[in-house]
Amino acid sequence: MNWIATRLPYRQTNAFTRIALDYIDQAEALKPFYLHAPSLQGMQKAISERKKSSTNRQSLVEQLRNQYREMDASEKVKQNIESLLSPDTFTITTAHQNNIFTGPLYFIYKILHVIKLADQLNETWPGQHFVPVYYIGSEDADLDELNHTWLNGEKLVWNCSQTGAVGRMVIDQHLISLIDRMQGELLVHPFGESIIAALRASYQKGMTVAAATFHFVNFLFSEYGLVVLQPDNAALKSQMATIFEDDLLQQTASGIVETSANALEKAGYKVQANPREINLFYLEGNQRERIERKGEDWVLVNSRKTFSKAEILTELKEHPERFSPNVILRGLYQEKILPNIAFIGGGGETAYWLQLKDLFTHYQIPFPVLVLRNSFLVVEKKWKERIARLGFTTEELFLSEQELLNKLVLRESSNPTRLNGGLEALEKMYAGFSKQAANIDTTLAPHVEALKKNALYRLQELEKKMLRAEKRKFNDQQRQIRQLKEKLFPGNGLQERKENMSWYYALWGKGFIEELYKASPGLEQEFVILEAQ
Repeated sequence: MNWIATRLPYRQTNAFTRIALDYIDQAEALKPFYLHAPSLQGMQKAISERKKSSTNRQSLVEQLRNQYREMDASEKVKQNIESLLSPDTFTITTAHQNNIFTGPLYFIYKILHVIKLADQLNETWPGQHFVPVYYIGSEDADLDELNHTWLNGEKLVWNCSQTGAVGRMVIDQHLISLIDRMQGELLVHPFGESIIAALRASYQKGMTVAAATFHFVNFLFSEYGLVVLQPDNAALKSQMATIFEDDLLQQTASGIVETSANALEKAGYKVQANPREINLFYLEGNQRERIERKGEDWVLVNSRKTFSKAEILTELKEHPERFSPNVILRGLYQEKILPNIAFIGGGGETAYWLQLKDLFTHYQIPFPVLVLRNSFLVVEKKWKERIARLGFTTEELFLSEQELLNKLVLRESSNPTRLNGGLEALEKMYAGFSKQAANIDTTLAPHVEALKKNALYRLQELEKKMLRAEKRKFNDQQRQIRQLKEKLFPGNGLQERKENMSWYYALWGKGFIEELYKASPGLEQEFVILEAQ
């Protein structure tokens, strides 16, 4: 299979937020909200800052060894884990919740981006070593967001009554039955058997969702040296005890982030994450409840459980794993336990990280380089051929359905739908009328202008009616355009935000992962169209 990769400026896609686009362009208004630009120079500065900060590398490596003890890891993964003991080794990290079966395509795009960037930095600075890391967001409790995936346009939902952190939920027969449904769809393709076997090996009844995610991601990316980190871990969380205690007692983070959020809003941007007074959840068994302070006590929202000051501090000391940071503190935890220099995230993640710089400064934890994750549009050969038959390029498919149809009608109609320069001629004619009338009485000029606007409006409406009438003759082409848009931009959004990778793996196997890796930019920050030939 041959592939062609084409890159587009993100702005040309009309699919990304203003704050994401301005960050890519390094807009002046955003510069107060980050430390290092997403460039090699920025990476060098981040390395220098990280070298000044201590990381408990021994604890990190010990916990990774434990987590990989029962895992079939590649030699490259094992070497990367051991290399983290060296002060000259740094990580490139992305984080994502444990969506079932990896959820939308961008899950794997983020991971491939950290792999590609780490590889590029290893080539650039061979005296140092860079390890790609996937940090499992296993403590998220938003089951409605994580319990489904889309396969070839069909939504597959895990109907689950379990509660608490999704990563701690146990795989049941209903989740296994979703793989059965996927099997019927995928086995007809060349690598369908391979991906179904991998899903069955990873998602086994009785395993936790976090463990299954760990196994499946390891299957997909172990050969690239990707290190998967499960942060729901007592030894690692114990390193955050001082910060967690400060949040419980002083609520320092909320004030700092609120100030940054106000500044970001004043700069003209939408605030992505709002801090709470206490930014911790209590995590035990199937329970994940927000912690609030009420008078002299700490209470769990939606629970009768209450702690005194002495009790909550004892709980933190003896069971740090029971304290789960929310979006405001999660990044601090990540950067505390990893020797990290760059974080790769989507537009929403980048937006909320831009609120956190001063929080990192306060707690003296290095703030990483923020890199907007890579985005792709994957086009199968049959869809590429249909696009070509309609006379379009794949790049033009980012236009709306009506814009595409208008272009097609104007290009192919035998009947002109424009007034052939008549509007421009009318403009000139009324300019002459205005000058002539003004010579007689200057107060007549506005009257002439009003007559011109009325005439132009009516003629423009005539053009629209002519175009609408002509478009009715192109019903078949309109149907084809709609079908293309629904396939490549499901729900009028990007393909990567909906469809699951298993469909594409079933078609092309690990070759699909390899092609994505080859086409992945590192620091170039461009949208990629990947077309099968």
